[in-house]
Amino acid sequence: MSILVEKMEKSQIKLTIEAGKEQVAKAINEAYQAMKKDFNVPGFRKGKVPRPMVEKMYGVEVFFNKAADIIIDQTLWDAIEENKIEIAARIRPNELEVVEMSKEAMKYTALVTIKPELELGEYKGVEIEVDQLQVEEEEIDKAIAAEAEKNAREITVTDRTVEPQDKVIIDFAGFVDGVPFEGGTATDYSLVIGSKSFIDNFEDQLIGKTIGEEIEVNVTFPEAYQAQELAGKPALFKVTVKSITVKELPEINDDFASDISEFETLDEYKADIKAKLLKQKESNKVSQTEQKAIEAAVKNAKIEVPDAMIEEQVDRNVKSFSSRMQSQGLQIEQYLQFTGQTMEAFRENFKNDAQSQISTRLVLEKVAELENITVSEEEIDEELKVIAQQYQMPYEELKESFAAYEKETLSSDIKVQKAAKLITDSAKVIEK
Repeated sequence: MSILVEKMEKSQIKLTIEAGKEQVAKAINEAYQAMKKDFNVPGFRKGKVPRPMVEKMYGVEVFFNKAADIIIDQTLWDAIEENKIEIAARIRPNELEVVEMSKEAMKYTALVTIKPELELGEYKGVEIEVDQLQVEEEEIDKAIAAEAEKNAREITVTDRTVEPQDKVIIDFAGFVDGVPFEGGTATDYSLVIGSKSFIDNFEDQLIGKTIGEEIEVNVTFPEAYQAQELAGKPALFKVTVKSITVKELPEINDDFASDISEFETLDEYKADIKAKLLKQKESNKVSQTEQKAIEAAVKNAKIEVPDAMIEEQVDRNVKSFSSRMQSQGLQIEQYLQFTGQTMEAFRENFKNDAQSQISTRLVLEKVAELENITVSEEEIDEELKVIAQQYQMPYEELKESFAAYEKETLSSDIKVQKAAKLITDSAKVIEK
């Protein structure tokens, strides 16, 4: 096997890997073993057709695609390790290309993304502005209003029509060109009028309607709607309003304060809220200082994040968002349908955050390298104890299960945390 390594633009390396006749022959035989069950030849049982017979009928080329995949699986990671290449993003199918395939040899190329080179700017003593520690009266009122909202009563309304901010329970069935479409039907669906949960002006058309009334709601799906068969099309929803409820907020007075807290008067309750808000702001100031100091260090650095790294981080962010949606009983496909987004547009929302996340990590890793930040075994053990507690499992069991590469990842994370602390501790903080 021969390997040619070329440095390309945008933090990529091009590997050209060539396998010889012996390796190709072995891969073709493995391809035959994997594929022989797919050939039907009269006179032979399925899976028992001899290889020469298959090659006579279809040509040896019938095995080439599978054999090429086998060779790539067997050689690519060896080539990466042999040349000590530290990849920064997984290799996608469109980054692999078979250049030549015959019984004599196979040649293919692989574009590998590596960490970009970066030049640190000022990261020690960066000047940042943070909010002063003070609590405004409006903030106290907002906190009390939120608590009142939690303690609001839901009152069923039967003597009037639907109004903005009402919560209605509806049944609906959607039709496009007179035909029901997938995901367009629901019963006992809870909807707050004005929440803009539905496309177009669906909610507006329910205002003024009565309980039990069957309504025809006309909407148009957005041109960029995620379900292409519905994009840009007019739709008719047959809707029935089954109930209307409104929130009744409690009166803000001494009685309210004594009902929801240990305080007898509203003034005492407000004083407690102010103290808690101040404590929260003190905690937020620590986080804000760290965030702004690191943002300044990243801004001062020169770095161009490769597209492949951004796309991979977007994948992780989308997966995390989807998991949160599923925990609330909503599939990502439903979320996209309700918000009228395509998956492509949805992914676009995550790109800026992904670039920021990667840039931050790379800068902190570089700071850790330049500052010769190290991690002791004791520090790794302490972090493992925290993880064990989080996942409610025995520390010794967790430590035993951690492979060498996982410990290396954990060590890298601790170095990054130390680099972040170094930047934050040296920052010049100005309160505004």
